[in-house]
Amino acid sequence: MKITLCDDSLTDLCEIENLLLKYKTFYPDRHFELEKFSDPSCLYRRISEGNLADIYILDMLMPKRTGIDLGNQIRRFGPEKVIIYITSSDDYALDAYGVHAIRYLLKPLDESSLFEALDYGLSYMRPREEPVYMVKTKEGLVQTPCTKIEYIENTGRRLEVHLTDGEIIKSLCIRKSFDEEIREIAERRNFQQIHKSFLVNLDYVKQLTAGSATLCSGRQLPVSKARAAAAKREYLLFISEKHSAQGGKNGLF
Repeated sequence: MKITLCDDSLTDLCEIENLLLKYKTFYPDRHFELEKFSDPSCLYRRISEGNLADIYILDMLMPKRTGIDLGNQIRRFGPEKVIIYITSSDDYALDAYGVHAIRYLLKPLDESSLFEALDYGLSYMRPREEPVYMVKTKEGLVQTPCTKIEYIENTGRRLEVHLTDGEIIKSLCIRKSFDEEIREIAERRNFQQIHKSFLVNLDYVKQLTAGSATLCSGRQLPVSKARAAAAKREYLLFISEKHSAQGGKNGLF
């Protein structure tokens, strides 16, 4: 497990680090690697490159990049990551809730408050039930595991959820836009909207070109010109995080 600490005050950075080391002595079975940043812009770049920690302890008010900037970027690349804010002012508490921070602690930092936040953060990280995507069909509400979804297509104001085993789950006529219907699942790191009518699971993309995505099943999906650049960028980040260590070969633009 990795804990990343970011505070532009070197004094505060050192004090929080000492508290974390003290926490580690109290709980020797809770192993973690500590990473420190005094420059939020540097941490922002690390997050953008897909180098993520498990728990982030962030100062709220920092130059160039605020704690909220960092939190939003963490949520983009790691929606399940734990964020704890530490600040000298309580004026930004609502902003912290906006990025789903688990705690908002005031300086000077109280040892017991930080330890409680860490305890909660660790419990939050425990394995949870596999996420599912809810589809309203004529037979009723169907819960589909996200890991089994190959892609979702919007066709004739209906959703077609294509599964890896070849099954297709067809929804009732949707009242919202396709973007709204897929918003929650699209926030997951392995899903990418490549066309106004297609959301694909990057785990099953074999090759991505400027105009199409070839899936492991052999299916080909269109990539719109408007989304091509973003699709390329997200796919490159995804395979660098998930597949490079496996030595996999992926086709790119």
